[in-house]
Amino acid sequence: MKLISRLIERRLQLPPPSTRDLVVQRDLRVPMPDGTDLLADRWAPRAGGEGLPTALLRCPYGRRAPLAWAMAMPLAERGYQVLIQSTRGGFGSGGTFDPMRQEREDGLATLDWVVKQPWFGDAIVLVGLSYLGYVQWAVADRLPPQVKAMIPQVTESALTLEFLREDGMSLETPFGWGVLVAGQERRLAMLRQPVQARRTRRALRTLPLNQADVAAIGARSDYIQDILACDAGDPRWEGMDHRHRVAEVSVPVSSIGGWYDIFLPGQLRDFQILQEAGRPARLTVGPWTHLNGDGTALREAVEFGLACARGEQPPERAPVRLYVMGEEAWRDFDSWPPPGYPAQRFHLHAGGALSIAPPTVESAPDLYRYDPEDPTPAVAGVRMVSDSGRADNTALEARPDVLTYTTDALDRDVEVVGEVSAEIWFRSSLPHADVFVRLCDVDPGGRSFNVCDGLTSLTGADETTRATVRLWPTAYRFKQGHRIRIQVSSGAFPRYARNPGTGEPRATATALRAADQAIYHDPRHPSAVILPTRG
Repeated sequence: MKLISRLIERRLQLPPPSTRDLVVQRDLRVPMPDGTDLLADRWAPRAGGEGLPTALLRCPYGRRAPLAWAMAMPLAERGYQVLIQSTRGGFGSGGTFDPMRQEREDGLATLDWVVKQPWFGDAIVLVGLSYLGYVQWAVADRLPPQVKAMIPQVTESALTLEFLREDGMSLETPFGWGVLVAGQERRLAMLRQPVQARRTRRALRTLPLNQADVAAIGARSDYIQDILACDAGDPRWEGMDHRHRVAEVSVPVSSIGGWYDIFLPGQLRDFQILQEAGRPARLTVGPWTHLNGDGTALREAVEFGLACARGEQPPERAPVRLYVMGEEAWRDFDSWPPPGYPAQRFHLHAGGALSIAPPTVESAPDLYRYDPEDPTPAVAGVRMVSDSGRADNTALEARPDVLTYTTDALDRDVEVVGEVSAEIWFRSSLPHADVFVRLCDVDPGGRSFNVCDGLTSLTGADETTRATVRLWPTAYRFKQGHRIRIQVSSGAFPRYARNPGTGEPRATATALRAADQAIYHDPRHPSAVILPTRG
């Protein structure tokens, strides 16, 4: 384990450790108000550990999973004592795991317990990514004075709800996560992951979808059934949305996200709330997916978190630090979204052209056929799989169900930083259809790399309608000689659920209908992608 720790610190360029001699107290019992005990492990230096600032990580994936100790060990070697707690219902903790519903009560009780322990000093820093970041927001408006900072990474305050939008259901991520947590305590679960991943991929094609959990794990999963049947506004999810707590945070927050992360829009929303409320907060967004950060969170825990815990000023830096892709460089800004990037419409034209000039002549719509039996595939992008992020889209764009619109070669660099959207005039042969839009960078060799994308689901799509699509935010520099491209299609499966075309509920739909789609780009129907640009 120590060898792995050294490899981690070398790869992540962490500051040198103050000690490597650690002790781990296992299975500390943390009582909850309802009488349930949650188990925790405490990592600390063998000498002088008592009284150090406490990094608190509340984790649903086990106290001894690689994710847990890969954070605990480096932090305990660099000035913290670390408490990793298994959340309710998992890895020895009592009760039943009901994802995201009990984290407020359990989190507040855990904080109350920590400050009463004989080894506790006077400072807590909340640390963690994804679910471990969400549990920070669950308690953010009632922090005891001993909590000095929060460091949420690739997470947001309303975790699952972005996936369950009524106008665009993300299937792959919440379904795959439900499969993960359902089987993670089974014998040899880690070794079985490749086999399980293939089984899950097949299960996502199951009809009706409410049978897919059985196909994937051989049993019913209440969480999977609920994400299939209940959209974001359903009462099922009451108590899981902590957006209203964000403005009430009383401690400094360092928020860390990735341009291809599944939670980025919500994370940026949370940061904007902090900005508007005048809370001390800073934001870092890198070229990362959900699964491949570069150690920024650990460095922030050491540099930012420890300074806050000790009552010192963290190292000076701008409130917003963004990695500008294309330029492949870090840049500092005062706020998100940064000023100085006015919205520029890039209009679709006949012949696959894309231009800032609006259409002035009549043109026939471009046509394609979407068949949910052979759905347009998800290629890289915002996914929680190994091949996510940026990738060559050439093969995807060769499909007949993907349209592309491309500018001429740029005569100067064009920088896009901020929120991206599209307005696509669309018509389908069926009332129910999806519109997927992806922004790409085409290099001088003709390779097309995805920058950001988004999808919206329509009803009444058999009438010509303007579909507004919110793409993922981005920071990207299109270089001189490159071309800007957008793709338009009707799906990205399995990232998004297939639209069956029938109007049936997604959980119980059994029939799939192909649809003929039309994209308009004439003066009365000026389809465009809207980019915050600076030349």
